[in-house]
Amino acid sequence: MESHQNSQTNQKDLKRLYDLYLHDVYKYCLYFTNNHAEAEDLTQDTFIKVMKSYPSFKGDSSEKTWILSIARNTTVDYFRKRKIRDFLPDIFFSKTNAPLYDDPEQHWENQEEWKEIQHALTKLKPAYRNVVILRGLQELSIKETAAILQCKESKVKVDYHRALKQLQNYVSKHEEGGFQFHEDAK
Repeated sequence: MESHQNSQTNQKDLKRLYDLYLHDVYKYCLYFTNNHAEAEDLTQDTFIKVMKSYPSFKGDSSEKTWILSIARNTTVDYFRKRKIRDFLPDIFFSKTNAPLYDDPEQHWENQEEWKEIQHALTKLKPAYRNVVILRGLQELSIKETAAILQCKESKVKVDYHRALKQLQNYVSKHEEGGFQFHEDAK
């Protein structure tokens, strides 16, 4: 009977984790894949791994950090197999997720700006891209980012600073608004 109760508790815990972190995992995978379908598949793979390894979760880190670490490892493994270099989405604001603008022209200008920024993000080396996604886009703390990337907090700080500096080289903001991508930037 106790085994059945433990099973029910694990199912409740897994549902709670899924409900809490589905959106975070999906966004992380989407930022890396550049593809909604691949992000959905990787999110599913991540939660399958979470389900399988949950009994061994020791609580050394937060659940969110642990789950995003699994998502990171899942995406890295996936891309290692496929050797794909463009990890970010084509259109950050899809038509279904687009913010509501009073001015439709403003919406399209923002989409164009984001495309330029995305293009610059794809030029970053994967370590820098990881840190920008986790710190800048996912808004995780330095400590959480370091735990997910399995590195020291000082490395997160340095990589984030360097990544932002590189992004500034790739993208410049026009005085009249908007962004311009510089293909030849180093």
